[in-house]
Amino acid sequence: MEVDAPLHFTPDVKNAPTVLCADCGAPIDGTQSAGAFCYDCIKLKTDVTGTIQREATLHMCRDCDRWLSPPNSWVVAQPESRELLALCLKKLRGLNKLRIIDANFIWTESHSRRIKVKITVQSEIGDGAIMQQSFEVEYTQNYHQCPDCAKSYTHNTWRACVQVRQKVPHKRTFLYLEQSILKHAAHKDTINIKEVHDGIDFFFAQRNHAEGFVDFLKAVVPINVKKSQELISHDIHTSTKSFKFSYSVELVPICKDDLVVLPIPLARKIGNISPLTLCYRIGTSVNLIDPQTLQTADVDTALYWRTPFRSLADVQELCEFIVLDIEPLGAKKGRYFLAEATVARASDMGSNDSTYYTRTHLGGILSVGDSVMGYHMSGTNFNNELFDKLEESKHGAQIPDVVLVKKHYNRSKKSKSKRNWRVKRMGKEESEMLPRKQDQEKMERDFEMFLRDVEEDEELRAGVALYRTQQEQMGADAMEVEESEFGDDEGLAIPMDQLLDDLEDMNMGD
Repeated sequence: MEVDAPLHFTPDVKNAPTVLCADCGAPIDGTQSAGAFCYDCIKLKTDVTGTIQREATLHMCRDCDRWLSPPNSWVVAQPESRELLALCLKKLRGLNKLRIIDANFIWTESHSRRIKVKITVQSEIGDGAIMQQSFEVEYTQNYHQCPDCAKSYTHNTWRACVQVRQKVPHKRTFLYLEQSILKHAAHKDTINIKEVHDGIDFFFAQRNHAEGFVDFLKAVVPINVKKSQELISHDIHTSTKSFKFSYSVELVPICKDDLVVLPIPLARKIGNISPLTLCYRIGTSVNLIDPQTLQTADVDTALYWRTPFRSLADVQELCEFIVLDIEPLGAKKGRYFLAEATVARASDMGSNDSTYYTRTHLGGILSVGDSVMGYHMSGTNFNNELFDKLEESKHGAQIPDVVLVKKHYNRSKKSKSKRNWRVKRMGKEESEMLPRKQDQEKMERDFEMFLRDVEEDEELRAGVALYRTQQEQMGADAMEVEESEFGDDEGLAIPMDQLLDDLEDMNMGD
């Protein structure tokens, strides 16, 4: 008996069961389609992004350039950065219910205060179909002051104050300290800086910022710090107390180029140096030199405040002398060369023949006919106890007639106004009363004296950030500018490679 082979059913793919779209009549697979509509008609009828807003507002603090992240946090975000994009997506309600495929910024004018973002999302609709859509959201940028910046413009909101003082008749040390603060951006955490009669007050919102600033001052200049605190509020239920902290910082009242008489026991303790010395540098300690022998000594901060002393004379009492004769002695220490010099006061030239013989540490830079600044010791009365004891001691016979301090350069008015460099100043709040005319002139003299020290002293210049001046005049003034870059006096030119470009000025110029 013959058995028939089993029959196998082969589906016809070309004749798969189809239905027509209820709207457009296009043939669709009825077993896989979501309902009786094709994908194009579903896109026209369904909007998975309908509940998401198309406009929103972002708040930015124009003082610190931070953005408000609700409810009350402020974040730093650069334009078109990932942080700003995350903040924009977080701002939209209902977006977390969709799957974000892509998001990017759309370019807008920077001054329009509008931010546009294109977002692509996916969502699952009925019968397993996945819908993908793209849409744009426009954000309006509004300005809103953050609480930290609001405190900086409100009085009595600081938590810590650093009061820097120095009891000297000029501001040269403060000017150098200001440049060190600017170079290392040590004042970035301050909420206010106020200039007072004999110093500067720095205000901070947090105590640790003030302590960090005090540590910076200790690493730059010799200081003495005293701390105090004041109770502001006290919660008896939680034992929570609020304090305001004050740090009184006193700088050593000794400045560069000051004539100093040391207490004799202290002079013996730091290397048996001569009590009559000259301060040639102020760092973390007071650096002294004996111009008669080139012997140097350092008085550290702790040792100075145990046995404090004041300067015998400062730079305001310097006299101009003319070098008549100079003979090197061969001794050398660092940049100083010992020499014997015969000098005469510039005011005595042509009226009398008074000359003075002295030893000096400036033998390497002085020549016959040069002008030099120094202290006139003979015939001068110093109201100083230590100097009186020095005259009575065995060192009294070693007091010279003249102590030479530094070479004097005859600057012209053109060299003062045509400097190829400048320094930045710190933004300080002035006192309520305007300075008197004589005080304003004194401040200008101190600043000019500081600029001259920067020109003459390379070691001092290393701690100061110098910037190129922006030359606005061209053409006829170009030759004058080029001449001013080299200075009118030999030895005063600052190399151009030591000057920095001020990016703020360049942006303003653009």
